[in-house]
Amino acid sequence: MKHPSRGLLLELGVNLLGPWLVYRLCLPWLGEFGALVASGIPPAFWALTGLARTRRLDALSLLVLLGIALSVAASLLGGEPRLLLLRESLVTGAIGLAFLVSLALGRPLVFYLARATLARESAEGAESFEAAWRARPGLVRSIRLITLVWGLGLCAEFALRAWLVMRLPIERVLVVSPLVGYSAYGALVAWTLWYRMRLKARAARARAADPG
Repeated sequence: MKHPSRGLLLELGVNLLGPWLVYRLCLPWLGEFGALVASGIPPAFWALTGLARTRRLDALSLLVLLGIALSVAASLLGGEPRLLLLRESLVTGAIGLAFLVSLALGRPLVFYLARATLARESAEGAESFEAAWRARPGLVRSIRLITLVWGLGLCAEFALRAWLVMRLPIERVLVVSPLVGYSAYGALVAWTLWYRMRLKARAARARAADPG
């Protein structure tokens, strides 16, 4: 059985060290801009390998692939190297902004993500979630809060990466920027898990206090 920590170390190596190594190797031959474009090859390869293995593209892999697409578009348009460094964060910032904008709508983005997840688990999952959304105001507040936290978190991650790109040398940004991304996603996932556990504990206490 493959130890999960080995897979995590491999993922970190490909997505953190890989871009820096490719950048250093390609810099003398391709120049600064070309080396930055090439630095997206390791995470893109990792994302495509995962897609071929699982037949499913997760959210983080999608961000990586969208970032590579932005890199190619920037290279065709002749973008600046420091703008190219923001390729993944531009996607993250756009998603964060979409989360915040969706709060002004009747149903925020997290509602649709949760409903799609439940629909994959069972045929009745989506219908049950729709019914709970209409009958439980507490669920509505929780979904809206999760949407708000993720939106603010993703926008903050974009702002921090943009600041790093403008202040640090390019080679150092290649090392530090992925760490910022992993830390931001990790913190958001950890908060979401903690919040779900808190909601479950609150619901259990309510059922115990009112068995009927």
